[in-house]
Amino acid sequence: MKLSDMFASLSRNAQELEKRAAKWQEELGNRSDEMIDSAKTWMANAQKRDNDLQEQVKNYFNDASEQVKAQWDTAKAEWDGEVAKLKAKGEEVRKKAETMQAEDTADWYEAYAANMVAYAQQVQDEAANAVAAANEARAKAEDTKSA
Repeated sequence: MKLSDMFASLSRNAQELEKRAAKWQEELGNRSDEMIDSAKTWMANAQKRDNDLQEQVKNYFNDASEQVKAQWDTAKAEWDGEVAKLKAKGEEVRKKAETMQAEDTADWYEAYAANMVAYAQQVQDEAANAVAAANEARAKAEDTKSA
């Protein structure tokens, strides 16, 4: 799988997340139990997609040069560290939110979800830029080969 295809897939998944989050927010007040089940299903599907994407990345980089592998390993380690910090901070503030009144906790979770969606959109924008750069680099490489 090409890097551009991988990022395109990531972009589609992020767009799907945005659509689902908007739908969940709309339905939240009326069908909370149903929404919880839907969220669990989505999380399971998201985990499967994540596993599939990791497998695609692994396959892609098995064929990559040592320079690409080294740069990817460095970037991935840094990103994984940032994600771990984000999760830890989220857990910290979540514990504080759970000490509030039930209505305030619900409001907090909605705001937190909106913030995470906004963050995901920023990451999606970065992925879209990376897809564009990959396409440009691939076209340049093809032009060099044919010249």
